[in-house]
Amino acid sequence: MFRVGSSIADIVGIPRDNCYNGCMITTLTGENSFSLQQVLRDRVASFVTEYGDMALERIDGQDVEPARLQEALQSAPFLSSKKLVILREPSKQKHYVDEAEQILGDVSESTDVIVVEPKLDKRLSYYKYLKSQTDFQQFPELDSNALARWLVASAKTAGGSLSQSDATYLVERVGLNQQLLSQEIEKLTLYDPKITRDTIDLLVDATPQSTIFQLVEAAFSGNTKRALDLYDEQRAMKVEPPQIVALLAWQLHILAIIKTAGDRSADIVAQEAKLNPYVVRKSQSIARQISLGQLKRLVSDLLAIDVASKNSALNADDALKHYLLQLAAQSA
Repeated sequence: MFRVGSSIADIVGIPRDNCYNGCMITTLTGENSFSLQQVLRDRVASFVTEYGDMALERIDGQDVEPARLQEALQSAPFLSSKKLVILREPSKQKHYVDEAEQILGDVSESTDVIVVEPKLDKRLSYYKYLKSQTDFQQFPELDSNALARWLVASAKTAGGSLSQSDATYLVERVGLNQQLLSQEIEKLTLYDPKITRDTIDLLVDATPQSTIFQLVEAAFSGNTKRALDLYDEQRAMKVEPPQIVALLAWQLHILAIIKTAGDRSADIVAQEAKLNPYVVRKSQSIARQISLGQLKRLVSDLLAIDVASKNSALNADDALKHYLLQLAAQSA
């Protein structure tokens, strides 16, 4: 653990214990808002238990004036031996980014700081400073396998049980939103501690975005019946044709990115296109089955359906089903 600012312990290289009270400044970053907020809540609760609510100060870094920020970080705590400042997204202010090293370097010895930056530009010196000079904790989005393992552990913690295969099924049904998955686990264990696929089907609604990929995958695999069944499932969940067109367009957009990415890895493609690596890896198998020319025609045909459905009496359901049949026929 590294305390910002020089000290004898830092200079001679004496290691610090990995404990919260020994950390002056902590950085929490990453797109996994569920895990990030959970750690933040735990840190705040621990601090407040020891020092009280009066020792906690929350600051929105986007709106705070520089003088107000300086006062919060440098002033002595009130009626307490320590103070904790939660500084949320201060990088929204260019002034702060340019002078972050000086601002954070002048923090009072009696003040702990947690800098919350969900998205950080790794090219900036600000990122490098936080990573090297603070307790830097990253919270990336979990892929489907990691989420399934987490669900198994969460069910156990809640006093229930869930098999790995059923956890994977739950992820496929709900999607990769960890907050939503947490809510579903809580609901399922309350209904029956032993979670099965039957109780998942009974209590958990399928998320439209999670089945659109299955629909596209079935069509590209030439599985006509499954593709049409999944389309009907979307409609049964009150997903309207314009929404299905938009979701199909997004999937085609992902395929186009993968097709034009050359031999780049899934992780690099995901990073450059700001996509979830899991989504890219899942879509790569489909991308390998189709040429760029075929993909262009699919985009053009889908656009024609979208335009015609808005400007004529076209039956969008029939048009989209025909579109899926054509897709399946060319992939068979």
